[in-house]
Amino acid sequence: MFFARNFLFPFTFVILLLTTQPGFPFGSERGDWWLDLLGIVIAFFGQACRALAIGQAENIRRGGRQKKVSAQNLITHGVYAQTRNPLYLGNLLIICGLGLIANSFWWYLLMLPLFMVVYVSIILAEEEFLSREFGQNYANYCLSTPRLLPRFTGLWRSCTTVTFDWQRVLRKEYGVACSWMSMATGLLIWERWERFGYTERAAQINGLILCLGLIAFFYVGTSRMKVAGKLRS
Repeated sequence: MFFARNFLFPFTFVILLLTTQPGFPFGSERGDWWLDLLGIVIAFFGQACRALAIGQAENIRRGGRQKKVSAQNLITHGVYAQTRNPLYLGNLLIICGLGLIANSFWWYLLMLPLFMVVYVSIILAEEEFLSREFGQNYANYCLSTPRLLPRFTGLWRSCTTVTFDWQRVLRKEYGVACSWMSMATGLLIWERWERFGYTERAAQINGLILCLGLIAFFYVGTSRMKVAGKLRS
């Protein structure tokens, strides 16, 4: 699961996109607009959670070492003082947000439970590794910090007592952010095209296509800045 996690989501996304039809919640187009908005807000909260973790923890190895679970140090500061898995929490929020935008029966029945199983499996495997690696220190950390759902008491204090590196966030997260934002925009286009056709929703679809272009521009621009060394911490 740890090795395949980066490939599983886009694969599942494409399969479900090709095999399901979008539906109106309770038959209401207005309800669908609100559901889309809620999904976008939840996904942005997920991205914010990931940004907090990556911007504060200098020694995170994304993908582990050689695609296996790895840790140089036990990170317990910043947002990691409120939840032991802020990155996976962020991923699950993004997935839930996209699921709400899609609003398809099969997304609720298959995608969300599937990714819950995937991330719970990864978390348990990482916990086993960290327990062996750090022993009693990790056991004490588990006693004081929730596994996934954050403890909000003291969150502001935890986040303001560490240095936050925006350049690191841009350097590490632009690909993830552009990926899910492109998927969300693609879902919004797909909904309108499938339900109404291009002609009836041309203005909305063209506006969303423009958003895709802006996301692509941001991706290319950030990628070039990274290669040029302009995002070094």
